[in-house]
Amino acid sequence: MSNLVSYLFETKAIRFCAENKPFWYTSGKIGPYFINTHFVYGSEKDATELLSFIDECLSDKLSLPNKVFKKVLKQYQTNIIYKDVIDTMKEFIEKNINISEIDYISGGERRDWFFSNIIAHLLNKPHLSIYKDLSVVESDSNFTNSKIITSLQDKKVLHIADLITVASSYIRAWIPAIKNLGSKICSSCVVVDRMQGGKEKLEAEGVKAFSLVQVDTNLFKKAFDLNIINEAQLSMLNNFFADPDGTMKQFLIDHPEFIQDSLNSDEKTRKRAQLLIDGNLYG
Repeated sequence: MSNLVSYLFETKAIRFCAENKPFWYTSGKIGPYFINTHFVYGSEKDATELLSFIDECLSDKLSLPNKVFKKVLKQYQTNIIYKDVIDTMKEFIEKNINISEIDYISGGERRDWFFSNIIAHLLNKPHLSIYKDLSVVESDSNFTNSKIITSLQDKKVLHIADLITVASSYIRAWIPAIKNLGSKICSSCVVVDRMQGGKEKLEAEGVKAFSLVQVDTNLFKKAFDLNIINEAQLSMLNNFFADPDGTMKQFLIDHPEFIQDSLNSDEKTRKRAQLLIDGNLYG
């Protein structure tokens, strides 16, 4: 797994904030690191291009799985980083999950498809593309035949995803979509677990949860040892891991100028700062 961690740093899939400049999250909260797991597709540029391509294809749910599969297969055949990440994931799955008991691999709109399609192909399993509206398209392992399905009785599904935080996408969409068909997501494997309670939520739903990399103090120490972060950054990361809200609340108390500067910044930053203020997110 050490190669995988190196790739997360190399592709900037995990970014650490500069000292005293935490990132703004979509929720309106702030934090010292940001994760774009899909960057291990090879680079930020490659990942952004694939995401744009998926967006262009979303209007035709039936043809999308084949189109995306062709892209990821070509990347798998030509990009060393992506191939190594996918091979690592495949080996991990084969070692930890009884694949003979799995009937389908699933992946949810959109970033899951960076990983689930190629894994389904390599494991020779049919694939279920789950859309945000809970519709599901079934494809064979070569993605040559696809069909929209409304029933799939008593099948066991392994869901592949890029990242798990608090498992909101699973609870809101992926698990219900498969349940509506008459089957069950029994296992999940993600590239990165942010260690924010998602694993526990999945296991409460009866889903065995696995991850290749955990964002924890060991990962922060490795970044420090590689001179990616300094001691002050390491301290903030460790404190954030132990108490996210308490650490960021104290940061805002110690740096009252941070919110004011953010309100005077670009529109995206200003909106997120306003969310924090309006919601009184740190009390």
